[in-house]
Amino acid sequence: MNKKIKDIAIISVAAAMICVVSPVSIPIGDIPISLATFIIYLIAAIIGPKKGTISVLVYILVGIIGVPVFSNYRAGISVIVGVTGGYIVGYIPLALLTGIFIYKCKGKIWMYPIGMILGTIVCYFIGTIWYMFNTHNNLMGSLLVCVVPFLLFDLIKIVLSSVLAYLMNKDGFFLYIICKKW
Repeated sequence: MNKKIKDIAIISVAAAMICVVSPVSIPIGDIPISLATFIIYLIAAIIGPKKGTISVLVYILVGIIGVPVFSNYRAGISVIVGVTGGYIVGYIPLALLTGIFIYKCKGKIWMYPIGMILGTIVCYFIGTIWYMFNTHNNLMGSLLVCVVPFLLFDLIKIVLSSVLAYLMNKDGFFLYIICKKW
């Protein structure tokens, strides 16, 4: 099968996975706890920075056109320009940084959480600035709402996805299964 067709299929499946998992969330205020970052960590770690980032862009576009794939089954451009939109936009550098760090240092398990943590910091930064712009809250108040309650959950997601992705990437097992079928 043509490499471009394989890449499109892999990106499509990854975007579909994000679309299925991301709406599952626990509302705890303006910003819900979502499984989106968990699946994005996995996807970027497994299929790499380019395909992982494109998968996130496809997911965002699907949500913008009205398919309820954002947290709490929301959709539309209003979600992107709203208080949580910065975190959704922040998924783009999250996937890119996670993928870059893991692919530049293949086989080094300690790079998995480092890439994911750095990507998460950028996602937090974009999301918090966006939240502050939308709500006119100060930095400390925004951090207490948008970052502090999520630190433990994101740490757990990073540990779990690091281990899973490392095991799936070991000896190219996951990509072998995907590519062998095509």
